[in-house]
Amino acid sequence: MKEWTEIRRKVLVEKVPIRQICHDYDISHHTVQKMIELSEPPGYQCSVERPRPKLGPFLGVIDQILADDRDAPVKQRHSAKRIFERLRDEHDDDGSESHVRRYVAEVAIATARSSCPSPNHRARRSSTSARRSWRSPECG
Repeated sequence: MKEWTEIRRKVLVEKVPIRQICHDYDISHHTVQKMIELSEPPGYQCSVERPRPKLGPFLGVIDQILADDRDAPVKQRHSAKRIFERLRDEHDDDGSESHVRRYVAEVAIATARSSCPSPNHRARRSSTSARRSWRSPECG
């Protein structure tokens, strides 16, 4: 980040030629162009979703189990371990439990984010009910 702002300052303020920056910092002119265009370095963005060779064929089954669990009482819902056991017993899955746990956690986080109330929703409630209500940490 320090180098990013330093290069931007040299090019934009001090008018140092891009060619000189490339030589001094040993970076491509394409990289310098990106630095000029963007005020902050872009974070890593995976362009293609990574394949799930073992779990992939069973994602539909897991999603269906989780969808059915939304209507079930809390005590009767499937844990990630129980979902793994069902996949192993009913569908001959030879994958690992950790992959199932990770996928179930991803789905839970995505579901929690989509069901979080908007910031304006909190402002509309009275202060008493706001103190009594519990919000999950994912709603941040």
